[in-house]
Amino acid sequence: MKILYLFLIICFSSNIPAYSQAFVPNYDEAKIPFYTLPNVIAFEDGSIITNVADWEKRRAEILGVFSKEVYGTSPEWDGEITATEVSSVATDKFIRKEIKLSLHRKSKKVDLYVLLFLPRQQTPAPIFLGLNFYGNQTLSDGANVLVTQSWIRDNNDLGSENNRASEKSRGMRTANWPAEDIVEKGYGLASLYYGDVDPDFDDGFQNGVHALYDQERDESSWGSVAAWAWGLSRVMDYLVTLPEVDADKVAVLGHSRLGKAAIWAGATDQRFSMIISNNSGCGGAALSRRRFGETVGRINTSFPHWFSESFRQYNRREDELPVDQHQLLATLAPRPLYIASGEDDKWADPRGEFLGGVEASPVYELYQKTGIPTTEFPPVNQPVMGHIGYHIRNGGHGLLGYDWQQFLKFADMHWR
Repeated sequence: MKILYLFLIICFSSNIPAYSQAFVPNYDEAKIPFYTLPNVIAFEDGSIITNVADWEKRRAEILGVFSKEVYGTSPEWDGEITATEVSSVATDKFIRKEIKLSLHRKSKKVDLYVLLFLPRQQTPAPIFLGLNFYGNQTLSDGANVLVTQSWIRDNNDLGSENNRASEKSRGMRTANWPAEDIVEKGYGLASLYYGDVDPDFDDGFQNGVHALYDQERDESSWGSVAAWAWGLSRVMDYLVTLPEVDADKVAVLGHSRLGKAAIWAGATDQRFSMIISNNSGCGGAALSRRRFGETVGRINTSFPHWFSESFRQYNRREDELPVDQHQLLATLAPRPLYIASGEDDKWADPRGEFLGGVEASPVYELYQKTGIPTTEFPPVNQPVMGHIGYHIRNGGHGLLGYDWQQFLKFADMHWR
């Protein structure tokens, strides 16, 4: 009784929910509970899918379930986008532009700032598109790249405090976004700050792109992950208008929570011809039923704004989910998909991310494509690449140079 009493005192004396304080992640494969995954090539009634036409019907059903039960349903875009060039710099190797995309809907407006690197020697160029965590100024040391004025997470190393970015952060994330290496390979890079799309705190969905719509929210309304994915599609609306961009070769890429958004963007917008998930974990590439590292209950408690309210009913009840993440990965077929993990990033469940790709592979086979070419978990720093690629590298949670080396090889494999 004394132990229980102390536990209750701790939980109720804190703003952190009791579930978060009591949660102890499992990092032991031997302690993963028995689970059964939904059959990725079966209809709801259990009948087996044997052809692409039937899979396309099932794909639509699966996306409907994920919209309703996990990410929330995003509205159709019915506004206008205007593009304004903020700055442009040309070097011997690339052209760097910053573009303000103004999303106008009725009397409301949201501005997204896109930093674009294009190779000078190859046009139209294939593009990697991804959201960044601390503002475009962190991706370049160019003095004319704007320091974001949006809400930002405090970070002493980057000089952000009181939720505002500073000049100190300029160029400090170039290792995570190696633009010069990317353009040297003949690819372009487009990135924007994810907080422009939707600020990453529980604001009641009053800011960012949510504010463009006067909606009565319900349990299936779109959360932040869906908003970030929706924002990527609005950038795609712009990219397809550029003669310098090969619109048939745009890869959507994301790390961590933004890896979740990249997968959902790829699932809901088939204009993205390649999808790259880096350390996306729970709600991304990892199987929820494994309950390894971060779980559905933990993510919904720590970040209640990320997903739809309906997702919360599966806290500690993953087996009752009508879908699991391998089915979402399967909706990306037959487009190339790359999944990346870090050896020390157990929170994101590297093996669960790999298994998500393995379990999605039968759908790729319906298209006469090879998914992940092995069912054996690969050794560290030994990538495997079919139409689904995977690697687990040394190190922890991060978007690193090694990851980009593999992404570029994967793009060469499928786009050259």
